[in-house]
Amino acid sequence: MKGNSTGWREPLGRIILPVSLALAFVLYTGFLDGNPGVATSEWAQRPWHLFANAFPGLLCATLLLVLTRRVILSFALAFLVQGIVLAVSAIKMKNLGSPLLPADFRMVGQLKNGGFHLLGGYLPATPLPYLAIAATIALIVALARYEPPLFARRTHGRRLVSGMALVALIATLFAGMPAWSHMYDKDRLGMQPWSASANAGYNGVVTTLMQFRLQNAGKQMKPDPAEANRFISASDAGLREHMAQAATNTRQTPDIVVIQSESFFDPSVIRGLEHADLAPNLHRLAEHASSGQLHVPTYGGGTIRTEFEVLTGLSLRYFPTMQFPYLQMHAGVMPGMVRALRSHGYETIAVHGNDPGFWNRTSAFRSLGFDRFVSQKDFPPGATKNGEYMPDSAMTDEIMSQLKSDGPPRFVFAISMEAHGPYDKSAIADTAERDAIPVPEGISDDAKLQLRNYIYHMRRADAELGRLADLLKQRERPTLLLFYGDHLPALTETYAKAGFTNGRDMLTQTVPYILIDAHGDGPAPRQGDLAAWMLPGRLMEDAGIHDDAYFALTQLVATPQLASLTHAPDAPAAPEDGQLKYTDVSMGNVAMLRIKRKLDPLVAQFTTPDPALVARQAGSAEEEAAAGAGQ
Repeated sequence: MKGNSTGWREPLGRIILPVSLALAFVLYTGFLDGNPGVATSEWAQRPWHLFANAFPGLLCATLLLVLTRRVILSFALAFLVQGIVLAVSAIKMKNLGSPLLPADFRMVGQLKNGGFHLLGGYLPATPLPYLAIAATIALIVALARYEPPLFARRTHGRRLVSGMALVALIATLFAGMPAWSHMYDKDRLGMQPWSASANAGYNGVVTTLMQFRLQNAGKQMKPDPAEANRFISASDAGLREHMAQAATNTRQTPDIVVIQSESFFDPSVIRGLEHADLAPNLHRLAEHASSGQLHVPTYGGGTIRTEFEVLTGLSLRYFPTMQFPYLQMHAGVMPGMVRALRSHGYETIAVHGNDPGFWNRTSAFRSLGFDRFVSQKDFPPGATKNGEYMPDSAMTDEIMSQLKSDGPPRFVFAISMEAHGPYDKSAIADTAERDAIPVPEGISDDAKLQLRNYIYHMRRADAELGRLADLLKQRERPTLLLFYGDHLPALTETYAKAGFTNGRDMLTQTVPYILIDAHGDGPAPRQGDLAAWMLPGRLMEDAGIHDDAYFALTQLVATPQLASLTHAPDAPAAPEDGQLKYTDVSMGNVAMLRIKRKLDPLVAQFTTPDPALVARQAGSAEEEAAAGAGQ
């Protein structure tokens, strides 16, 4: 049995090679990681940090060794996978300012739904990384064919037992079983539980993945119905008065158009662009509309986080494990603005010039209550791109085609794509116009190109906002138009080097919103900052819909202080005073009951406002209007 003698009669060789490769794997992981916490200068002082960062990969390499019996092949496969994980994390960190997190692995399933085109744009343009991967794969193929086994095939059950033990260890580790918390202890290794990017100073990418997996595994927030009931009872008088005031808006039922504008914000907040008017239509329309700044729950990406909050009125702050809501929604019926509008006779339509399956929107929109979903395949085939994606001009045309002059009122929720990143590869039709766009000093040429590409497309979004508002004004049917940005574009280097005029961090920066009454026959415009989850209550009140007590409650508590608690997940936690914390915790209980559809019994008393209170509020409104007319 020559095959049996090679491995088992040379015990020293069987030990030295795997141990050497394991040590090389630990050092390789730390070297490629790039985080200061496992930098080469820290290896001598922090060997445990280095080992913990490589440990999951070592377990996988050992399992492969048991399965294949080939030690170099096993570690080569582990080297390849580990390198890809670290490279993807580096790409995410560069573009979004946050490393790879456990929830990001849900995106793998979205690659087949148009995700590869969308996410593939962020991959390196240089061929060197792909040549390295190809060379590694070629080496792995050669090793699989020619490397001799380290030990015999038959080991009297030892391979079976070892393999099962390793599978169990890996399964419990990746499942985030609490037993592993000792190895990845936050006190020993260090951890910032609110900020994955801050962990770079403490730990490597893999350790951060494991710590956040262990932190969130099995964590399910449970509402306290008694506390929610106490909060609602304490808000009784204010809620009744607010709903009565809202009920005085007896306008003709308007059509409603909502534009979620991809990565839209006003670049004049960047230092060096203070005096550049890059969003003239937004500024023009805001003079006679409700407007302000919007706090959103994401940065640079994760569009569906803002989208979820606007469509449901639920803050993701109260659902910390729900990083990608459409991929984690399990309810067949999701309460929110869409279903509330349907109950008032609206036909509800979603419009998005992209693959309908990406972000699981097809299924999610059914749960949210949309009657129809108009996606990329339904747009006219002649829609000309000016960049990588469907232009906002085509979206405006599609919105207008969905609005009718008769029949039931319509709610059209449109999601734009033109200003989507990445911004270093965007195909621009008019490069001369692009190159004339002003940019701040002190940023690299690559950052200037990305900023100019973004502003080029953002200005077209602003132009389409102006065109759409003018078209809606020409309609006979009254129409409300809500326009807002979903998050800042991922221009991380520009923000880091230039900074913002308002002194905020990029993870807490706001985006604009504007609510336009095309015919001006609704309530007077209101100014003020809001959070994304506060928008639907404001919109429905302006539309004359005032019988949903939950949305009324979101307006009652809509203070700038509570709104500012909405920010990207990786932003540092802001201090809260006692009253703000009480309101925040109470709204968390209310929101959790709402998503479980258990809130209605607690707020049933508010569905029909007190007629006497409504009449009194209406009289006050008439007196204020008369006084204003006499001035």
